[in-house]
Amino acid sequence: MAVAHSNRETRKSAMMALLLGVTLWGTIWFPYRLLHQAGFSPVFSAVLTDAVALVLGCLVWRQVLGSRQRWSSLLLIALTSGAANVGFVIGTVYGEVMRVMLLFYLAPLWTVLLAWLLLGERTGRGGIAVLVLSFLGAVVMLWQPHRGMPVPSSAADWIGLGSGLLFALSNVLVRRGGDIDNRFKSLAAFLGVILVGALLLPFDPTSVQAIVAFDASTLGIALATGVALVVATRLVYFGITHLPANRAIVIMLFELVVAALAAWLLVGESMSGREWMGGVLIVAASLLSGKLEAEQGAATVGAADGESQKLP
Repeated sequence: MAVAHSNRETRKSAMMALLLGVTLWGTIWFPYRLLHQAGFSPVFSAVLTDAVALVLGCLVWRQVLGSRQRWSSLLLIALTSGAANVGFVIGTVYGEVMRVMLLFYLAPLWTVLLAWLLLGERTGRGGIAVLVLSFLGAVVMLWQPHRGMPVPSSAADWIGLGSGLLFALSNVLVRRGGDIDNRFKSLAAFLGVILVGALLLPFDPTSVQAIVAFDASTLGIALATGVALVVATRLVYFGITHLPANRAIVIMLFELVVAALAAWLLVGESMSGREWMGGVLIVAASLLSGKLEAEQGAATVGAADGESQKLP
């Protein structure tokens, strides 16, 4: 009885942690808008906040720093995930938050295609359904009646699409590189933002102005955002570790609900009926993709258990 009660309490804590984590992720774009209004470019803001997150993350997760890793794989993961995060910040600062986030959530579409191209993973009926739902969602969202075709309507749309593709590529690289501790992956992502941002800053005419714009309030926002990145990451990883995968997937998509409400309340953005329809299809694809991954994970564990039972 005591063990069952302990498990229930752990799952309850994990659910609350995951809800809080995705709430932070769903609103993380707003501090970047505030920093932009204060004169900081999105690239400069991303570098600054992720530098804070990297330092704090190294302190919080210092026990993983000495572990042996495949550094070449980690560098590729850092660059792809870092570029995805920089793109996400740029897109949500200059574009409509929900459009960028939903286009970013096309990552399952790119993951299925990239896993087939780079890993040779076969696409079954479930994978084909993910492709179809994601594609239809993108077509509905991006359809332009005057052109008669689905085309991104702004640079932010293109950035949202590209960021989702890069995020999917980083996840496929994680699969190809073997087991990598999630904490190390987070540190690599923070470092990747700094590296990618450093490459872009020389082409950013407002980066020098951003240094001049520093004051106590902007520094406080940057520090708080960096802390929020680490806290959100830790909460999400705790949640997905202690919850059944299917339940965790549904809770994580709550990020989109939070983002939609935050965009409406904080900056007065709202989506059209067509965008809602496309968003529903994309969310359905994400749910199906997560369900398939959970089933594959369970099958892998079952197979491993079967093999272990055969050992003398």
